[in-house]
Amino acid sequence: MDKLATSDLKLGIIAGGQLGKMLIQEASKWDIGTYVLDSDERCPAGGIASRFIQGSHLDFQTVYRFGKLVDILTYEIENINIAALQRLKAEGTAVVPDPDVLEMIQDKGLQKEFFAQNAIPTAEYELFEDSEAVRASAVAGKLSYPFVQKLRKGGYDGRGVAVIDGAEGLGALLSGASLVERKVKVAKEVSVIVARNRCGEVKAYPAVEMVFDPCANLVDLLICPSSLTAEQAAQVTGYACGIIDLLGMEGLLAVEFFIDDQGKVIVNEMAPRPHNSGHHTIESMMTSQFEQHLRAVLNLPLGSTELLHPAVMINVLGAKDHEGPVFYEGLPQIMAIEGVKIHLYGKTTTRPYRKMGHVTVLASSLASAMEKARQVKKLLKVKAWQKD
Repeated sequence: MDKLATSDLKLGIIAGGQLGKMLIQEASKWDIGTYVLDSDERCPAGGIASRFIQGSHLDFQTVYRFGKLVDILTYEIENINIAALQRLKAEGTAVVPDPDVLEMIQDKGLQKEFFAQNAIPTAEYELFEDSEAVRASAVAGKLSYPFVQKLRKGGYDGRGVAVIDGAEGLGALLSGASLVERKVKVAKEVSVIVARNRCGEVKAYPAVEMVFDPCANLVDLLICPSSLTAEQAAQVTGYACGIIDLLGMEGLLAVEFFIDDQGKVIVNEMAPRPHNSGHHTIESMMTSQFEQHLRAVLNLPLGSTELLHPAVMINVLGAKDHEGPVFYEGLPQIMAIEGVKIHLYGKTTTRPYRKMGHVTVLASSLASAMEKARQVKKLLKVKAWQKD
């Protein structure tokens, strides 16, 4: 890219959360100008962007006008006005990943159909227009319990998902078009992040294992390397690389998998952007996921995905009963632990289970990293600051 070589490149990022912030931190190393669009003027990325523009990523005109300000447009969320992105693409703006790919991934039903059409293993599923259709099918005995209902659009971080274990749970069904899938007996949940540039070069990061907080339905711990067998690791990497090639996608793709109680690999869902399951790469990999995303969207050679250190990442979540100005209890104590790397996202107020930051723990062995991570979890608490 000539504009990169002349320090005149303007990169637009739709949404300014922590992913946008960490992407800007990498882009600044290459002297790339960064423009951010977000509805919240206090968003994490807004304070470090070259230019911040306040506005809705769901509004056609707002997204369209924003895209006209930059040389290349990318995003850190899926829920964006697709029509605006498609018009920008038609008029010559580089939108990466491609809006057509995003349009499919935005809809969990279309994701499932893509998996089925390409013989990619996924949980058995059925599509429904609304919750009443799901209820009627369940009452008629056409759905077997337990099952999982997922809204086709808009869900993230555990939102838009209902687990129905029996008829007594039908009152928890979510309103809206959805897919219903058989509840998998999950032994492990893993993620593979893979990158592809326009030249077709593809590189995958080692699979990571995810441990979920049962109350928040969010990732609590992320472990790399995973405990997958060599065969399972090869399978998940192969599927992730195959999917990004099938999509012809440029950029970064996170593919999440279940390993069921029989050891079978099942694709769950995917996201076309940097991902929470890749935050550890900032310190533990030769190339971070954020640098890799930049390389991919700018069609530059992809960086090495070599693991430098075993790592455990902890999501720093707001404490259950705390809401208000944030106070991080235990920061000095965890800073005294060797190998602890702290990332606070700049969110000034906390609420229960809000993602406020992450901590990556590095060590010479995974066992050592796990022990240090347990210490961090005991010491670090995100509370609301109580004024005297």
